[in-house]
Amino acid sequence: MKQIKTLLFAAALFIGATSFTNAQTKVAHIDTGVLVESMPEMTSARAEMEKMGKTYEADIQEMVQEYQTKAKQYEAEAPTKTNEVNQQRGEELAQMQQSIRQFQADSQRQIEKKELDLLKPITEKAKAAILKVGKAQGFNYVLDSSQGSGVIMAAGKDLLKDVQKELGF
Repeated sequence: MKQIKTLLFAAALFIGATSFTNAQTKVAHIDTGVLVESMPEMTSARAEMEKMGKTYEADIQEMVQEYQTKAKQYEAEAPTKTNEVNQQRGEELAQMQQSIRQFQADSQRQIEKKELDLLKPITEKAKAAILKVGKAQGFNYVLDSSQGSGVIMAAGKDLLKDVQKELGF
């Protein structure tokens, strides 16, 4: 009988402690993708990325146009040229193709690097605001509810509006 009372007391104590622990944990969520996209800094970052992309695109188009012009010229002149000259011209065209591909790859890397450089301060600012609002409202955890972030259900408080207010928009 004494063992049953002790066992019941231990079970009640365990259930009470678990309930107390759960009651103390506050969880909120925020879609960081929506937050970052809604930040005013993203407008200028997007504009800068588009400008850079268009510049590289124009350069590539110019290189392709030059290649096509030479290829047509060399093709038209091929019957009147020696095999040695035609072979040199073929190698020149192959080199031009390689240069275009290399420039495309380099420009893509530069665009990606620029994107990272532009997004880093924006995401850091968003993170700082999320931490500030989360702490101010007494949350232990703030989960990212962006698509693909691993949060299956976000039923806690959504901090998006509060963080946007903290950021001034």
